Amino acid sequence: MVKWALVWILAPVLAGSGCGYQIVRYKDALGDVRRVAIVGLENNSFEPGLDSMVSDAIAREFLRRGALKVVSDPETADLIVTGAVDRLQTHSESFSTIEFVLEFKVTMGLDLKVERSDGTRIRIGGRALRESELYQASADVEVTRTNRKEALERLAGILAGRFHDALYERITP
Repeated sequence: MVKWALVWILAPVLAGSGCGYQIVRYKDALGDVRRVAIVGLENNSFEPGLDSMVSDAIAREFLRRGALKVVSDPETADLIVTGAVDRLQTHSESFSTIEFVLEFKVTMGLDLKVERSDGTRIRIGGRALRESELYQASADVEVTRTNRKEALERLAGILAGRFHDALYERITP
């Protein structure tokens, strides 16, 4: 009985260590970096307020993960995030039998730049900062608009998480 208890305790530990999985520790992973400022992004899309939506999503992601303090003043920050929301691409994705659009696909891309307080730039791969999402079309324009806004909010959250992860991969010692 004791032998089986030991097997049940050690099996997950051994399996996890052999597959390359490891515990992510955000605390002190970035060396001397403690504060981040997200400077207002440019909105190169025709979607009003998308720059604020993405900036808020990035700030929420940093707050949620808790490793860095989000500050409003770039002078007090160890990392400064700037950049732009690229032009959105929207395409009809599926149609009904009588040629009505059932779904749209919207693609969002971010062009973000990260700089340390000493002026050193940190490169973030652009492929990680591009994603698409489907949303339902409707005969009611307001419903379609609401579905699009929800899709853009999901995209902002996904891209904010990817940005956070890519940033950690680039500057973790």
